[in-house]
Amino acid sequence: MLKSQHTLLLDFEYRRLYFYLHQLIRHQYLYEEISHQVKMANKAIPSPTDINLLASFLANSQVPSLTSISPPTDAIILCASSVLHPAINLFHTLSSHPSLTKTLLLCGGIGHSTPLIYAAIAAHPLYHPLLPSIQGLPESQVLLKLLETYFDIPKITSQGCKILVEDKSTNCGANAVESRKVLEKSYGVEGLPKRILLMQDATMSLRTKASLDRVFNDLKAPPEVVCWPGFVPKVRLVGDVIEFAVEDGVQKEALWEMERFLNLIMGEIPRLETYGPRGTGSIVDVEVPGEVREAWERLDQVLGNGR
Repeated sequence: MLKSQHTLLLDFEYRRLYFYLHQLIRHQYLYEEISHQVKMANKAIPSPTDINLLASFLANSQVPSLTSISPPTDAIILCASSVLHPAINLFHTLSSHPSLTKTLLLCGGIGHSTPLIYAAIAAHPLYHPLLPSIQGLPESQVLLKLLETYFDIPKITSQGCKILVEDKSTNCGANAVESRKVLEKSYGVEGLPKRILLMQDATMSLRTKASLDRVFNDLKAPPEVVCWPGFVPKVRLVGDVIEFAVEDGVQKEALWEMERFLNLIMGEIPRLETYGPRGTGSIVDVEVPGEVREAWERLDQVLGNGR
């Protein structure tokens, strides 16, 4: 049946809106990259080696790949991120390896980074049609919408995998607190998972693990939490510009804006102290190796944005 004139007009307007939004996001990305390069041109260039050392420490990747996990893990906690690649990789892997986990917990409410997740969906060449339906949704519900629309949920759940949603948390610490509530509601204290694979944005993977370890430390046998951030970000120096050294199928445009990435990793070392036992006590103690501390200090002298 031919589409009505009204429907065709709506299709045209939607496609035009998407085009303009995509261009706006792309231009904003380019503007931020150029602004970063201009700022970097006016100061000393940070060491890519130091950046990569700090980024690797914070990503805390503990398994080589999802398919290397053996035996299957009791639960995977997937925290929403504006970098979509790890989530998409996980959904594809679960489609082909449905016995990978007994529970998939999608985690994330509405926080300061939520608009960035909407923007990442809008800019994605395949998933951008979701944009009208995700506006205003919590981050975990965005992940669920992505999963339901583009992946085979019956196949993913064919080996007994249960999909849970945590949509109340607004920050890293709350991710851990609310995740435990959802798991306890579903399985009870006695049925809590013994082994959890944590998938969190690479810039805060280590701190989220420390939050989970703190949240579960009242148990006689707390679960083992293992991190897999999806990839470990690396940078390189091209001329006098720091840029991402992309690999593993990750597109540079789909990563953090560089200045945001540097701000995030530089802010993590102080946060590990602020939220640790000598601070708010919301995470377990995390020992920062001497070489990582020294790298952070050198970067702080150049970037001046540790906080």
